[in-house]
Amino acid sequence: MSSMMALGQFVFGLDTLTYQELQRSTEWRHPTNSRVGARPARQFTGVGEDTITLTGLQVPEFRGNRRSLDDVRAMADAGKAYALVGGTGVVFGAWVIQRVQETGSVFIAEGIARRVDFTLELARVDDYLADPSGGAGSGGNPEADDDDFWDWWML
Repeated sequence: MSSMMALGQFVFGLDTLTYQELQRSTEWRHPTNSRVGARPARQFTGVGEDTITLTGLQVPEFRGNRRSLDDVRAMADAGKAYALVGGTGVVFGAWVIQRVQETGSVFIAEGIARRVDFTLELARVDDYLADPSGGAGSGGNPEADDDDFWDWWML
């Protein structure tokens, strides 16, 4: 399986979640001091917020796994930071999951969405905070039971 990106042990790709847009915003801190007759003085005090927003569309009947967003939520519930690695091997550092948003539409009779738009917001943290296990397992969800044959339609 090829991957677009991995957050800990969660791999973004056709079989899980595929994002169509990646936005990254990085800030640096330059507080000011007012001065008489001159522009405010600025001093560089370090890096500020660094965030990534992934937006995508999941159509589980075509590709993807309905449980993928639940796995990401379970990782977020753990409150841990995870290493973010691009599909080409570029290491982005340690990131926490700040927000998961999903919008379901085109429902079938059982109330299951055939189309799910999602947004994931990640925030950069210091690299030493990365969980060494990478959220191994079912996204950190001990209640996930992937062995239930009758849930095949949920995949």
